[in-house]
Amino acid sequence: MDSTIVENYARLLARTGVNILEGQEVFITASVEIYDFIRILIKECYKAGASRVYVTYTDSEKTKADLAYGKEELFAHLNEMDKAQQEHFLKVYPCRIFIESDAPDALQGIDQAKNGRISASKTKEIWKYRALWDSECQWLIAGYPSAGWAKKVFPELPVEEAKEELLKLILKVSRADKGDPIENWKEHDRNLVSHMDKMNALGLKSLHYTSKKGTDLHIELVDNVIWEAGGEYTKTKRIHFQPNMPTEECFTSPNKFKTEGIVYATKPLSLRGELVEDFFIRFHEGKIVEVHAKKGEEVLKDAIFNNENGCYLGECALVPVDSPINQTGRLFFSTLYDENASCHLAFGRAFTMLIKGYENLSKEEIDAYPLNESTTHVDFMIGDETLDIVGTTKDGKEIPIFKSGRWAI
Repeated sequence: MDSTIVENYARLLARTGVNILEGQEVFITASVEIYDFIRILIKECYKAGASRVYVTYTDSEKTKADLAYGKEELFAHLNEMDKAQQEHFLKVYPCRIFIESDAPDALQGIDQAKNGRISASKTKEIWKYRALWDSECQWLIAGYPSAGWAKKVFPELPVEEAKEELLKLILKVSRADKGDPIENWKEHDRNLVSHMDKMNALGLKSLHYTSKKGTDLHIELVDNVIWEAGGEYTKTKRIHFQPNMPTEECFTSPNKFKTEGIVYATKPLSLRGELVEDFFIRFHEGKIVEVHAKKGEEVLKDAIFNNENGCYLGECALVPVDSPINQTGRLFFSTLYDENASCHLAFGRAFTMLIKGYENLSKEEIDAYPLNESTTHVDFMIGDETLDIVGTTKDGKEIPIFKSGRWAI
């Protein structure tokens, strides 16, 4: 792989992804296995204007050891160092970059019940801080291949060849494989925004999803909550950034209490280091009341029912099946990528920043909207070439939004 292309990818993440402003601090979280790329990314962050760059390296083997031998009561809470970091975020509002690379089944075989309890407890404490700094910080999730992940996507290839091929796909779907990736992304962002504008102009009250797989789902939307696509803005300074690279979605947050019916997943879900496959979820009065999966059912149920308000929807996102990610013909075994291959939903936290005039509203005004508050947010894919979505406007007019998995407007 040409080193210049990889450097351009790192530059895209630093300058367009989190859009580092002069003097901002940057916090990177990544697997120790991809330290070579992180060194490149650090340099690009400094070139973009970062004052200091910090890196937290993760390791799935350490995580497995923590869960196997560590005391649950210690790992389930923030320690003083964790709290100090959260307090620091409140002072400086840094850029945060998360690079995904672990194999989707890296934590297979661990005590998932213990993992779930620790995750739910610690996340709840983090959100007490995050609720204060989250909307003020630029953040980004992107990917870079590890050996385990690459072998999962390309099991037929030797490890190094698999890593090379996965990197090619990541660069391609991130529009960083040729030309100027920053200019490429600007054009892509404009296209996403055009779909967003069309959806917001319709004045939709609800969506009805149907597919040959068995999906038959009604979702009610919320007045004054918009559709979003492309980049987002921080609340006060209105700094533009891209939270996901890649992204192909146009999304909104639905009414917490107004989802009815059944929905079938169309792709496996990588969740807590395990794969969940062939599953469906049934809703009644907004709440998930039934879950079945051929593989990974327990970890899915734990994520839904053992996280505060994990049993309600927080997002519905529209992605055509002819997206570049789907066109690769590969399953990435990563939600970041696979969710952008087709339409998806997410149980857990809704996006309050989608409320019109959000930046000027008080907490009490925001809380009055029927949007789900949760310490989790898990996307799962429901789109395929048989998915139809019909929207109903506030005056009762029905409008085809998706037909056979593609935009109809």
